[in-house]
Amino acid sequence: MNRIIVLSVATVAILTFSGCDKGDKAAETTKQATTEVAAATKDAATKTVAAAKETATKATEAVKESAKKAVDATKEAANDVAQKAKETATKATEAVKETADKAKAAVAGTNDKGAQLFNKCKSCHGPDGKTKALGKSAVIAGQSADDLVKKLTEYKAGTRNVAGMGTLMKGQVGNMSDEDIKALANYISNLK
Repeated sequence: MNRIIVLSVATVAILTFSGCDKGDKAAETTKQATTEVAAATKDAATKTVAAAKETATKATEAVKESAKKAVDATKEAANDVAQKAKETATKATEAVKETADKAKAAVAGTNDKGAQLFNKCKSCHGPDGKTKALGKSAVIAGQSADDLVKKLTEYKAGTRNVAGMGTLMKGQVGNMSDEDIKALANYISNLK
C-alpha cells in the first residue's frame, strides 16, 4: 500500500510539473496533489484500521466462544466424574451395609444360641454374669470373647482348675462343641 501512495505522489508530481509553465502554478498543483495523496493515504489508513479492528473483534469473539466451549466441556466432564463417584460410593455403601447386616444377623444368631447356653450358667454366675460363682470366681460379664473361649476350652479339656471349680466347670462345658463355646463366649462378653 505504501508503494501505491508513493507512486501516486510521484505520478501526480510528474504530471503537474510537465504541464506547468510557471513555478507558482507547479507549487499549487503539487500542493493540491499532495493534499489529494494525503487524503487518499488517510482514507486507506482508516480502512486498514477498521479492517484490523474487525479482524480483532472476530478473533476475540472466536476466543470467547472457544473458551466457553472449553468451560462447558470441563463442567460436563466434572459432572460426569461426580455422578460416577456418587454411584460408586452408593454401591460401596450398600455393599458395606449388606455385609454389616449379614454380620449382625450372624452375631444375633450366635448370641441367641449363646443366650440359650448361658441359661445353665445363671445359677452360679447370675442372670447378668456379674455374680462371683460360689463366691470364688471372677465376674465373667464383659470379659473378652477370646479370653472366655480360651478358659472354657481349658475347662472342657480338664486343664483348668481355678478355685477348685475345674470339675464343676468341666461338667458344664464338657459336651459343648467349639461352636457352642464361641457362641457362649460372645454372649458373655457382651453382658455389661
